Amino acid sequence: MISTIELQAISAQAELHHQYLLGLELMVASREGPDVVGEWMFRLFRSQHEEKFLSSFKKLGLDGQPHAVACAKYHVLSNGMGGVAVEYMAESDKKAWVRFRYPRWMYDGAVVCGIPVEASRGFLRGWYAQNGVSLGNPRLGFVCVSEDMTGQFGFCGYFKEYDHDLSEEERLAFAPNERPPAYDPNEQPEPPATEWSEERLAKANRNYAVEYIRNGIRELVAVLGEARALELAKLAARLTGLQHYRRMAETIGMPEGGPQAAAEFLSAMFQGMGDEAEAQPQSGEGATVRHTGLRIVRGLPTSERDHLLACWTELWCGAVASQREFMSVEVMKVGEGLSWSIKPA
Repeated sequence: MISTIELQAISAQAELHHQYLLGLELMVASREGPDVVGEWMFRLFRSQHEEKFLSSFKKLGLDGQPHAVACAKYHVLSNGMGGVAVEYMAESDKKAWVRFRYPRWMYDGAVVCGIPVEASRGFLRGWYAQNGVSLGNPRLGFVCVSEDMTGQFGFCGYFKEYDHDLSEEERLAFAPNERPPAYDPNEQPEPPATEWSEERLAKANRNYAVEYIRNGIRELVAVLGEARALELAKLAARLTGLQHYRRMAETIGMPEGGPQAAAEFLSAMFQGMGDEAEAQPQSGEGATVRHTGLRIVRGLPTSERDHLLACWTELWCGAVASQREFMSVEVMKVGEGLSWSIKPA
């Protein structure tokens, strides 16, 4: 049985990685411009799609259903497991709607005011316009009727199977004057029968947010080049850690203090990733965290691993720097893990 503090740490990790994604998206949009963030979102969502769509499509029991209907149900079920509210309305076997409800997970709080429309167009091209291609159905496209950044009624649209093969440009269309059918709670899809405990749901939410960071850093490097991408990703990580330390500490019930308290905070949070972590006192007034497992980089090739760790560690350096007592943090690779040394500054 998982402990309460472990469950709280899992939830805190989900929130932290979610906020890191939003902060990095704002930073790229404000410092590199709308077209760049749009291209990054396109690459990120295409990567997510190619990695997850078909495998999770089958796991959700959608094989054998009409493609338009199955795709709409897929987005309700997969987003729902990540804590994102989406509604489903089918007009026919060849036309089925999805409507994302506010507050939008992807643009939490006032963040929605700072994201350019190019970002949403990027994820539409990267994921929604690719569903038919992945399913081997050249007649399947997506029609967007409402977008978040345009002040309509939130992201909404429908999957449609046409009577002809679509060109690449035709796979995504816009029809802002259309409206979805009435919502029917009895028609909402249900995931395959299985046990979804509080722990499993918390881990699904965490993993949902973490995957965006795992793929997002790689694709940002592809768009901006290594030096600029890592510069922005490290700064966004540090700012996110600074901003969210107190929220995380309150969530897991950890008091603010010196190096030992900071080490115990890091240890508890790393365990919320499913990693192994142990806080140990150092000689003098310092403390060390022995940290192995590193879910954040599991299965990644060396170059991606190094890029991601260089950014991800800044989250935690920022969290330590946010505390009242000034402390220094040194992070060293030890085998397949990390050693965090925390000392009074």
